[in-house]
Amino acid sequence: MRILLVEDDAMLADGLMRSLKQTGYSVDWTADGSEAEATLRVQDFDLVILDLTLPNMDGLEILHILRSRKVAVPVLIITARSDVDDRIKGLDLGADDYLTKPFEMGEFDARVRALLRRSHADGLSILSCGGLTLDMDARRAYKYDQPLDLPRREFHLLEVLMSRQGRIISKDQIIDSISDFDDELTPATVEIYIHRLRKKLDASDVTIRTVRGVGYLLE
Repeated sequence: MRILLVEDDAMLADGLMRSLKQTGYSVDWTADGSEAEATLRVQDFDLVILDLTLPNMDGLEILHILRSRKVAVPVLIITARSDVDDRIKGLDLGADDYLTKPFEMGEFDARVRALLRRSHADGLSILSCGGLTLDMDARRAYKYDQPLDLPRREFHLLEVLMSRQGRIISKDQIIDSISDFDDELTPATVEIYIHRLRKKLDASDVTIRTVRGVGYLLE
């Protein structure tokens, strides 16, 4: 899953990115409000983590523009503003959750998991396809109840395929879902990851089928 972190405190952003990436998410970071708004116009994300006090554009303005465009991506506000009116305004504008700084990392991680679970696969934390199981909270995959050793990028790819099982997903959609700003993928790289994942799914009842000229299908 791909997350956009909008936070102008570089030290805090670094800590949050480390935690999110360690969990297994792809994370993009910007410290500028205008840049964040422009990015959200051209790139899809599974979650936006949004500070309110930002250079060039306030977080509430970003949220207002996002919702006025009917973009339903979950938004978690993180801010030092503790005023109740700010919290009410953020929620009224369409934020899904709100954390006041300073906060405990355990609570932050739990809220991220809850928002992602709520917005994907009808709120399920466990995805399954045949003998394959994906625990999205624990970030673990199992083949017939045996753990699958999947690096972060391969786990992301399997997550994308399983969340859309039975539907074709293009290479471009895969790239958008599992890459980040500083590590953009190419179609050729996607083919390599598909090949590696297929090998690990050998001897199971799950296959990744290539639909030539269109994309891939998990079935």
